[in-house]
Amino acid sequence: MSEFRIHHDVNELLSLLHVGGGDGAEVYIDLLQKNRTPYVTTSVSAHSAKVKIAEYSKTPEDFLKKYEELKSKNARNLDPLVYLLSKLSEDKEMLQCLQQNAKERSEANASSATSTSFAIPPTSSKMSMQEFEELRKKLGNVTASSQVPQSAEVTRKMLRDRHNKKNPTQPNPVFPNWVYDRPALIGDFITGATPAGGDPTVAIGTLPLPAQEQALVDDLLFVLIGVDGRDITAQPVLGRQNRSFIVDPTLDMSVKELVNRILPVASYYSTITRFTEEKWSFEYGQVNHALTAAMRTLMKEYLILVTQLEHLHRQGMLSLQKLWFYIQPTMRTMEILASIASSVDKGDCMGGSTLSLLHDRTFNYTGDSQAQELCLYLTKAASVPYFEILEKWIYRGIIKDPYSEFMVEEHELQKEKIQEDYNDKYWDQRYTIIQHRIPSFLQKMAGKILSTGKYLNVVRECGRDVTCPDAKEVLYTLKERAYVEQIEKSYYYASKVLLDFLMEEKELVARLREISFSKSQWMTSSLPDWRPC
Repeated sequence: MSEFRIHHDVNELLSLLHVGGGDGAEVYIDLLQKNRTPYVTTSVSAHSAKVKIAEYSKTPEDFLKKYEELKSKNARNLDPLVYLLSKLSEDKEMLQCLQQNAKERSEANASSATSTSFAIPPTSSKMSMQEFEELRKKLGNVTASSQVPQSAEVTRKMLRDRHNKKNPTQPNPVFPNWVYDRPALIGDFITGATPAGGDPTVAIGTLPLPAQEQALVDDLLFVLIGVDGRDITAQPVLGRQNRSFIVDPTLDMSVKELVNRILPVASYYSTITRFTEEKWSFEYGQVNHALTAAMRTLMKEYLILVTQLEHLHRQGMLSLQKLWFYIQPTMRTMEILASIASSVDKGDCMGGSTLSLLHDRTFNYTGDSQAQELCLYLTKAASVPYFEILEKWIYRGIIKDPYSEFMVEEHELQKEKIQEDYNDKYWDQRYTIIQHRIPSFLQKMAGKILSTGKYLNVVRECGRDVTCPDAKEVLYTLKERAYVEQIEKSYYYASKVLLDFLMEEKELVARLREISFSKSQWMTSSLPDWRPC
């Protein structure tokens, strides 16, 4: 963080707290600069800070619930913030100061509220039946929308409108309505549809135990690919909940117990299918497109497994116990995929935030080689479009980001006054860093990435085409040093190109000498003549 950024943040914090007088911002800025140390988050420090805040809180359950919710959404810098709050809770002098400040602000707000007069709009004495029905429908819609989470269609429309507002010349493409209006195309359960086995004529609990097992195997093979069975039916899903199932209550308890062990795989399949069908829309960006494509590749392997199990079932060689045995290795994979899908969905992740979540998951599975290899595969696949944008930026100074996912954002600014206003405002504001789009594994290099593209862009704007000679494909790896070296090489090249361009072609030193000489001449000519007469 630069000195100017610290100065700005301290002044803004003081203005928000309505702190005036005293030592001023400069004292706090000096203290912050002298005592800056990088905070390294560990599970122990984060847990102890969380417990400490819960002890001081009046509603610890609400705090812990909110913490877990933010953790599931992969909120950036959550643990450092909790650690800071735990330190503040220990400082009694700081707490007294904050309480006094809150009391003064509440009194000021109360006094301003009492001094404001509110005008109540006039109301009619009677309401027609038509107006009453319209009001009732509106209230019903508001109540329903407050209880049911935001639909995928509304989310897509919001993302599309936001993108089109930023890029009116390049609107997002839109799929035709029939892609979303035909539920049978999705591959997930269709609630209310006719079960695959037809209407039950005889209760399954009245059948012999071997017949019950064979009927349940047939049902499970349907349920595992998103189709209701005769005795196993899927429940409707509200919002982002996991899929649940209803099993015929007359079923033998031993068989029912084994069925309940297998059903989570069907729930994972439903979650992954809904995620891939939703996130492949244009509005969710190329990173999510690449992630869903990788998930679809894994889901093909899963469907091949179910097909092989069905082949065994038709040959009469598949029992319920064998089905449980064959499905167990796949269960772990499906669980991880469903967990990632739910986390990306809950956090509304796109671009860099999706890569941050996948990167953190990959490191969290360090002790589980199979799970880490799976997450590494997903992260590599999802990072390809992001790194393609990064390569064009650090090698050529060009941003091609159609879905606003990249960490650097370009702003259209007018250049007419550059000849009049001799400052760096244009180059400083044209390209800016968007913090929530920075992948966590590129956080340390964000400043160099921004500067590299800016330097190359300055040279390009002056009519020269530049391409880094050390340009290589950037690939995601757990060894961050590999792509850190690529970024540093491109940064040094961009710095050298810009410096050579200014010093040699534009003759910066000669121009500065001319300015210095002209200024000295002007100062000499403007001095009064103090020679004696």
